Amino acid sequence: MKSISACLLFLTLIPLPATANDSWWQFLGPDGTGKASMSNPPTDWSEQENVAWKTAIHGRGWSSPVIRGNQIWLTTASQEGHQLYAICLDKQTGEVLHDKLVFEVQSPQKISFENTYATPTPVVTQDRVFVHFGTYGTACLDSESGTTLWTRRDLNCDHETNAGPASSPTLVNQQLIFHVDGRDVQYIIALDPKSGKSLWKTQRSFDYDSVPIHHRKAYSMPGLAPTLDGPQQLISVAAQGVYSYNLDGTERWFVRHKGWSIFPRPIASQTMAYVVVDRDHPELWAIRHDGQGDVTESHVAWKETRGVPARATPLLIDDLIFMVNRQGVMSCLDARSGELVWKKRMPGQYSAGPLYVPGNKPSEARLYLFNEDAQCNIIQPSRKFTTLASNQLTEQVLRASPAVDGDALFIRTEGYLYRLEKGAKPAPTPQTEFAGKWEIGKTATNPKATFVMTLRADGTASKSHVPSSTGRWQVVGGEARVVWSEGWRDIIRPAGDGYQKIAFRPGTDFDSPPSNTDSAMKQPAN
Repeated sequence: MKSISACLLFLTLIPLPATANDSWWQFLGPDGTGKASMSNPPTDWSEQENVAWKTAIHGRGWSSPVIRGNQIWLTTASQEGHQLYAICLDKQTGEVLHDKLVFEVQSPQKISFENTYATPTPVVTQDRVFVHFGTYGTACLDSESGTTLWTRRDLNCDHETNAGPASSPTLVNQQLIFHVDGRDVQYIIALDPKSGKSLWKTQRSFDYDSVPIHHRKAYSMPGLAPTLDGPQQLISVAAQGVYSYNLDGTERWFVRHKGWSIFPRPIASQTMAYVVVDRDHPELWAIRHDGQGDVTESHVAWKETRGVPARATPLLIDDLIFMVNRQGVMSCLDARSGELVWKKRMPGQYSAGPLYVPGNKPSEARLYLFNEDAQCNIIQPSRKFTTLASNQLTEQVLRASPAVDGDALFIRTEGYLYRLEKGAKPAPTPQTEFAGKWEIGKTATNPKATFVMTLRADGTASKSHVPSSTGRWQVVGGEARVVWSEGWRDIIRPAGDGYQKIAFRPGTDFDSPPSNTDSAMKQPAN
């Protein structure tokens, strides 16, 4: 770490605008920094303990859950990116309320398996939810009915083959703001949340013709910081530069750097912005945010070059910064000087940002650190490293950051969304009626089945005539709904004295006209 200036003012975190009750309405929570308020989620859990519910989520997506009222929203996509969905769940029961096919994509750009086509996190307000899929489109839905109110599919960029979308939107001053930083175009834009029309669009001021094309893209999102003259400023990290913008999109200041493909969101105090620059060789820079114009040589207070995360956003608590890099190196820095306070190796790899919860009293404050194997280590947010607890769900991939609502913790893994809460006991589930082997096409008069569909108790599914296909299923409105990896959807529905299988071809939804129907008979349990 190279310290440039240690004479800084005492730091106080500035919150981003929050909705009623400080709901977890955007990526990293009410203030966009991974801090919960007035919450006391559990410190102990397992797959059998303190799990209120667990709901299977079809497709693939690393978007984090967002919460408003009794709704939880997230996005998902088919594995190849041809179908992009918005999903809404009941916060209390985990029941799927909406499973909306938002966009179809004819020729999605190939991405790495590390990413998904549904990595950007939505924004939810009292009556609307905004879902964003990078170059593939942005949409506004009515949060009650799930109806699409407007879409934008013209804000395109080249994310790069084997990369894909990742930058999330935010809502500031009645403006939906997000980055469009591809290999071909680089700008920040604000849309009218009511109509979807562009309010302003500001091109990055750096001359990208001077750098290779793959050094021009980035995946971060805006944060907020105060200004000396009153209004807040947007802190925006792009390839080759960190920018500050007024809320009308005019540029205030910029700092040049040499990095690209940056993901972590900037955080800020009263006097400083803390930003990660670069992916391959990430560094954490502390920048005084009271400048004008090019402040590269004058306002960078310190830089940390070791143990900096390329994925997980650092966390600022009072005068300490906590961060964990992909390899599990956890560091605590003095936010005023950048000096290292402590460093520890944590188990596993990390993509999710650390979560701070205050507990019911100061001594209960803690940090939650989820690794990519769904293990969570809980530590004290202090100048002394202290582990408080360690918990493990069934080992599965976890790259989405957690969400908090009151004393409940919401965890998204590769295949499920969990609600964790102290003392929770799973509610009786209607899945028992549908779990088992279903002989499709078999009736009392036709003893030979066309194929066998297996619905397992863990929410996974398979079918005998397409062995390579995998599925996720759940009970919605008294029927079993299955989403298959190749895009087909099936319903097993009670019909008279028996059951019926209803199929929907790829690119259609459960409320579309069916492609075919057949009888379904459940095999007796052994």
